[in-house]
Amino acid sequence: MRKVFLFVFAVFISSSLLAQTDSTVRRNILKPGTAARSNDHFLLQLGYTTWTGKPDSINTSGFSRGFNAYFLFDFPFKTNTKWSVALGPGISTDNIYFDNMMLGIKENTPSLRFQNVSDTNSFKKYKLATAFLEAPVELRFSSKPDDNKHSVKAAIGVKVGTLLSAGIKGKDLEDKNGNTLLSYTLKEKSKRYFNQNRLSATGRVGYGHFSLFASYAVTPLFKEGTAPVIRPLTIGLTISGL
Repeated sequence: MRKVFLFVFAVFISSSLLAQTDSTVRRNILKPGTAARSNDHFLLQLGYTTWTGKPDSINTSGFSRGFNAYFLFDFPFKTNTKWSVALGPGISTDNIYFDNMMLGIKENTPSLRFQNVSDTNSFKKYKLATAFLEAPVELRFSSKPDDNKHSVKAAIGVKVGTLLSAGIKGKDLEDKNGNTLLSYTLKEKSKRYFNQNRLSATGRVGYGHFSLFASYAVTPLFKEGTAPVIRPLTIGLTISGL
């Protein structure tokens, strides 16, 4: 937790300093006679998340999804305002759904157990949820930097994150025939088997306030030797503005 607090403190101190200089930088960099550009400070992302490298023995199902929210400061290049660099803090979450599976994230074993429970009792809905505090950096291109609503946009970058939480949630226990045995919700949290830090490669392309994005985790989700080498991949929609 100490590392998390230090990370949060550093990010928000940096954000405060960037906020103080953001408007000054724009005035100095924009060409004379151009209007103040919209900088796409806010990014909201909703996407479909899959696990690359997942073995066939792990049964995921349904619409496993991710949601991200970022506040970025944008710094246009002085030589060409169509190009800029953006950076800032944000939150990234993933919800991975399973079919007839249970994860032993709170077990005291050397490796994470993925148990197939298709022949016994299982939860009707079962998911693994993770949340990361992240700091993205993007190299951006905008075809019309002074007309944000009618601009073709593209961005590539990386984001560094630290794990905030990891947990499973199961709802409504059923027998193997689908009959409800007990209506309740199981919640368990543990970061024991997860890598505490994550590096991801990102990309976006779109028009106006909407763009398609992709995010691929370069670092594995789980610690070495505790689980299969799984790297989440998310593809979805970005809404940007301000």
